[in-house]
Amino acid sequence: MKLCKNLLLVVLVVWGAYAAPRNVLAEAASRPNIVMIISDDQAWNDYGFMGHEKIKTPNLDKLAAESAVFKRGYVPTSLCRPSLMTMITGLYPHQNMITGNDPPKGMDRQKLLKHVRAVDCLPQMLDKLGYKSYQCGKWWEGNPSLAGFTSAMTHGDPKRGGRHGDLGLKIGREGMKPVYEFIDECKDEPFFLWYAPFLPHTPHNPPQRILKKYLNPETPVELSYYYAMVEWFDETCGQLLNYLDQKQLSDNTIVVYVTDNGWIQYVPESEAERKKMKRRFRYAPKSKRSPYDGGLRTPILLRWPGKIKPAEYDTLVSSIDLAPTILDAVGLKPTKAMEGINLLQVIQNGGKTDRKAIFGEIFEHDMVDIDDPVTSLKYRWCIEGEWKAIFPGPRLSEEKPELYNLAQDPFEQHNAAAAHPELVQQLLKQTNAWWNVPAK
Repeated sequence: MKLCKNLLLVVLVVWGAYAAPRNVLAEAASRPNIVMIISDDQAWNDYGFMGHEKIKTPNLDKLAAESAVFKRGYVPTSLCRPSLMTMITGLYPHQNMITGNDPPKGMDRQKLLKHVRAVDCLPQMLDKLGYKSYQCGKWWEGNPSLAGFTSAMTHGDPKRGGRHGDLGLKIGREGMKPVYEFIDECKDEPFFLWYAPFLPHTPHNPPQRILKKYLNPETPVELSYYYAMVEWFDETCGQLLNYLDQKQLSDNTIVVYVTDNGWIQYVPESEAERKKMKRRFRYAPKSKRSPYDGGLRTPILLRWPGKIKPAEYDTLVSSIDLAPTILDAVGLKPTKAMEGINLLQVIQNGGKTDRKAIFGEIFEHDMVDIDDPVTSLKYRWCIEGEWKAIFPGPRLSEEKPELYNLAQDPFEQHNAAAAHPELVQQLLKQTNAWWNVPAK
């Protein structure tokens, strides 16, 4: 009798040892894949589905038609590195401490990586559920394995030219083969794909077959090149999405679309000015690196066939919301530090949310003190409803707050702060409740 009991115990232990992993694998295989498509330097209205009359974006238009489209999406900051870091961590720059593209002049860039080690990143969290993850395109935070990516194009070694993506910057511009190979290697395992190509970012050197569509006497040549770059980027998105279709993966894949920051192409006022310019293709004021919508606003798209009903929403949302949304979709909880909301719940509620306002922050390109975000702060901003307020930081103490009615003035041409001082104070109170920065 005792021998039978012992044999039964051994059988149960052995069965448990083999059955548990099989259950985990079966559970992992049922989880959705995650594909993040991140545009680099593109204005919020430079898409067909956002109303642009000249730029052709047929692939992203199709994606939008199949997605929940948040037309009033924002990134907290209008510079690529800190913006990308908010997406991978779900934290504001002043929380994850990556506030600018570069450390102070003369400082070893590797010192910034301590801040990456100190926070939870999406690939690390997804790895717990058996996800494979792949980085390609823009990436500033050293070797992507530091954030939990299981494979990558970027090496991140500054001795070999690693700064903001190195070899990863070839994706899209030189084909999509590495992405296809990663998808194939995953087989039945769930995957997380970070597709952040160096597009439509400068250099503006689109293929001639695309450029010739936009070259005409009525369009400034700078705009023609930029428009062609946007279409080139759209073409690569189509190649990626078509591959998911070919591999019959689309139905079990969540596709997230967002832009890291805006870009308004600067056009010289005269031929004389054009000849004097050192950089022909550069951004205009009130776009990249600014606190204005030209640098901050972006459409945010979520596609999950059968789970997310295609629709358009005017709800204010932020790229801070992407990490909590992705984590909820795979059955994980966001960290306590994450302040974003779950966009899947917003969709279920018909676009309604209890959140009153969204916030953001603009910092210097080069950080002043890598451990103190306030030292680099230029502006904080807040949007509630149709009103947007911009508050200068301690570094810009001579500047005054600005206020814009985005419904009536979407390109922020008319500062209404003097006409609505009480509203400015109300929005400042909310902004201080979000992140209180003492005046200098």
